[in-house]
Amino acid sequence: MSRTIPRALEPAGIVLLDKPAGISSFAAIAELRRTTGARTGHAGTLDPFATGLLVALSGSATKLAPSFVKLDKRYVTEIDLTSTTSTGDPEGEVVETHEQPAPEELEARLAALRGEIELPIPAASAVKIDGERAYRLHRRGVAVEMPLRRTRVHDLEVVGCSEETVTLDLRVGSGTYVRAIAAALGGHCRTLRRTEVGPFSVDESGPRVIPIDEALARLA
Repeated sequence: MSRTIPRALEPAGIVLLDKPAGISSFAAIAELRRTTGARTGHAGTLDPFATGLLVALSGSATKLAPSFVKLDKRYVTEIDLTSTTSTGDPEGEVVETHEQPAPEELEARLAALRGEIELPIPAASAVKIDGERAYRLHRRGVAVEMPLRRTRVHDLEVVGCSEETVTLDLRVGSGTYVRAIAAALGGHCRTLRRTEVGPFSVDESGPRVIPIDEALARLA
């Protein structure tokens, strides 16, 4: 006699979502959950202003989250080099304005951000400080000293520039805040798009549920 699998565990696998700007990762995952009726999670959030690849875990695949959360990520970001904001993105208040760094100074800052780096976690983040989310403290105007996080920037290339901005294509280790990289360059992210998570690309995004065995084989 075959065992009946609860509907909440099916369909089982991963779904690649292309999150639009203006909604949270939670909202994107909730919409998928309403569509499939399955238990649903994800392997790494995107800020509301950011777009791009969310790896959603459907059904019984949610228990495999640790296998996907630690994958490298690839982003394309346009950074405004003439101002910093309270959140490191366009949604925050402007904290400081200044001239764009000279080309040689910008290249020196970029060079210092390749390889192993250690930067402060942005105040507007989900990291817990004394048991409370940092972004909640930030919204209340509570100033805290944010901890440093050590990560790796595998690749960082300039793919565009203007009088005020630089556009970067970068591949980073899990847990890297691109907003922290923007702050280290003396600016803030105007746009941020995640293009890859490990072997998965945003170009593959769509409604297809990739079976667990197939998804895990791509991690090998």
